[in-house]
Amino acid sequence: MKIKYISAMFLSVSALSYAQQINDTITKESKIEEVAITGSRNKKRTVINTAVPIDVIDIKQVSQSTGQVEVNQLLQFAAPSFNSNKQSGSDGADAVDPATLRGLGPDQTLLLLNGKRYHQSSLINLFGTKGRGNTGSDMNTIPIGAIKRVEVLRDGASAQYGSDAIAGVINLILNDRNKGFEGNAFYGMNLFKSPGDKDIVSDHKIDGTTFDFSGNLGTQIGSKGGFGNFTAEFVNKDYAIRNANPDKYTASRQRFGDAKAQNAYFFGNVELPLSDGLKFYSRQGFSHRNTKAYAWTRTPDADGNIPEVYPNGFDPVEDTSITDFTFDNGLKFKIAEWEVDFYNAFGSNRFTYDITNTINATLGVKSPTSFDAGGHSLLQNTTGFNAVKQFKVLEGLNIAFGSEFRYEKFNIIKGEEASYAMYDINGNIVTRDTPENLLVTNPLNGAVRPGGSQGFPGYSSDIGKSRNNFAAYIDTELDITKDWMISVAGRFENYNDFGSTLNGKFATRYAITPQFAFRGSVSTGFRAPSLAQKYYSQQFTNFQGGQLIAVQLASNDSDLASRVGISQLKQETSLNGSAGFTFNTGKFTATVDGYYIKVKDRIVLTGYFSRVDLPIDVQDDPNYEYIDQAQFFANAIDTRTKGLDIILSYTETIGSGKLTAMLAGNYNDMEITKVNTSDQLKGKEDIYLSKREKGFILASAPKTKINLNLNYKISKFNANLQLVRFDKTTLIGYDDAEQVYNPKVTTDISFGYEFSNSLNLTLGSKNIFNRYPTLQTTQVSDGNTESGGIVDPVQMGFSGRQVFARLNFKF
Repeated sequence: MKIKYISAMFLSVSALSYAQQINDTITKESKIEEVAITGSRNKKRTVINTAVPIDVIDIKQVSQSTGQVEVNQLLQFAAPSFNSNKQSGSDGADAVDPATLRGLGPDQTLLLLNGKRYHQSSLINLFGTKGRGNTGSDMNTIPIGAIKRVEVLRDGASAQYGSDAIAGVINLILNDRNKGFEGNAFYGMNLFKSPGDKDIVSDHKIDGTTFDFSGNLGTQIGSKGGFGNFTAEFVNKDYAIRNANPDKYTASRQRFGDAKAQNAYFFGNVELPLSDGLKFYSRQGFSHRNTKAYAWTRTPDADGNIPEVYPNGFDPVEDTSITDFTFDNGLKFKIAEWEVDFYNAFGSNRFTYDITNTINATLGVKSPTSFDAGGHSLLQNTTGFNAVKQFKVLEGLNIAFGSEFRYEKFNIIKGEEASYAMYDINGNIVTRDTPENLLVTNPLNGAVRPGGSQGFPGYSSDIGKSRNNFAAYIDTELDITKDWMISVAGRFENYNDFGSTLNGKFATRYAITPQFAFRGSVSTGFRAPSLAQKYYSQQFTNFQGGQLIAVQLASNDSDLASRVGISQLKQETSLNGSAGFTFNTGKFTATVDGYYIKVKDRIVLTGYFSRVDLPIDVQDDPNYEYIDQAQFFANAIDTRTKGLDIILSYTETIGSGKLTAMLAGNYNDMEITKVNTSDQLKGKEDIYLSKREKGFILASAPKTKINLNLNYKISKFNANLQLVRFDKTTLIGYDDAEQVYNPKVTTDISFGYEFSNSLNLTLGSKNIFNRYPTLQTTQVSDGNTESGGIVDPVQMGFSGRQVFARLNFKF
């Protein structure tokens, strides 16, 4: 047992790759041109001497050596406690990768763009994903080609940045090069080979082909140091189907795998001095993503199928469209030696669904086979200012203060009638007054056919809700001596829909020697319930154990939620603590940071309440006659997370070349400490938050994830080897049986050659040994896997081996 724990401590070092591209607070800062970093508003503070752990990732260098073309998947293998997986059969989440930091919810990490709050996605995660019931930011709306670096603050920062920063902050810094053109062409493909004994089949031996082209142009504007930097990028990715072999299994899905997608981006970063001491800046961003993902299979005799239209059954396709826009503008100037940044940051996200290869079974053979199912959108506008000034107190006092006003609006966009309606045999919409003998039934079994488009039912109403928020904050740092600094921050926020909150943070760093320093922090945090969590509602069909079930997801302000005893949503609150040390001898560097995060009143989706579990007056209400189950958003749980981040790096000259080795990672242990039920739900805690729902929350991050990276560069040649170990993951099936995904190790390798200063080529393979998550051979035929496949979206994903070529050029 002792050996086990020693191994766990050693192996808790995970996924932070490329020592030349990734820097923690102890490393040299030659590549960091701007000293202002995330987590500190002190312009003299550098990445070397902060009181909290920050990873600085050079996106350009990392992306050149990997087969990743999206930010989320790149960070999955590059930041120690970041986890994200491609989804399959999870509705909108097939197009937006849910991501977590330190195993908390996707909406408990704040995303910034050049230091300004970035808008969230309008999608709320519902099925088979990390963060069920959570919204989150979609980093894949920002192209890799536009990003200079990523700063990951691994510490609670609500007192500095506001709502959502419970787990930490990710700050994407845009390119600011003022001359030249840089282009990047990438081509990758999966080389399919089934794991096990031909347990998986695919359409093609080569699939998932991905083409990515980006161009980045920098130019000077005027003669006073102004610049413009502009990026255009296009990504095209094909399906990668990984079906359970039908000769061995009777899986509920016959089109399981990665979705098909096309992404187009344009981003700009402009700064223009207007006069001495006055600078204007603007950041513009537009992205459009079209994703085609297969839903669960409808068999020939299914209640939702019309055999005359689909004699062999059908696989609905969710054709989603995401249009994302950002427009940030500001002025920087000085007033009485205060450096002031006045800004307005605007962002919007629109997500719509076209469901094709489908049918509304209650319309029979007259039904269309494609539907506009509507969608949702989110708008966010933040206006604020920040003022910073240095004072000659002791070794230096920095004071920053500011204020923000934020407006948010969430909309649900109604779909066409046939996408959500149930019709009777005369073609009229079914109401509570419709006689039972007029309902459309399946002649094979007499069951009432479901209405709406199969695969994803349309939204049945238009909803538009908004709110505003006011915030004021102060952020101070004092260097008591040259070796000891302290930081104190406080933030007040008021939301017009639920009230006010006040949060604080204290952090310190003490350098015992020039090479060795302690650091630590304690803070309180919060996250306001999102508008989507408060107002989202939908009636949908869901496969559970191979059966089609009609589920009502009731909005938090609905009559149904109130009658069941679901309280109005309130803010989540947290207590964060961290402590660690840094050590640097030149060739060898180390950082070790332990953390503790206690979150109260976390908002998640409840389990499914069957009709017999609902109050009697609800069971007898004809408005809910066709509901098999009900589900709600609620402040359902309290959690406690304890963890450890370790990053070790070593450089050595070997012959004429340089070897860089890095071992980096995260140990993360979360537990659910309390289930918060209302008086009306006492005794139903196992339904309110079932064993299965608890399993998904606890599986948001593996307990350990380990990354070992070796990079050797000699002259114009570069070789990179990366090993990533994913710890065991356990999910709970619909039958309450555990689905265990055993630890797995993936191996990535790449070779690069610089033909000239303007041209280099990289060839490589991701997951070269074709590792898959543990096959669920005893669960797949019973329909108990969440995704309906023989594996779930966990660990390294389910596409297998990929080979790629990447060409970089500039002039």
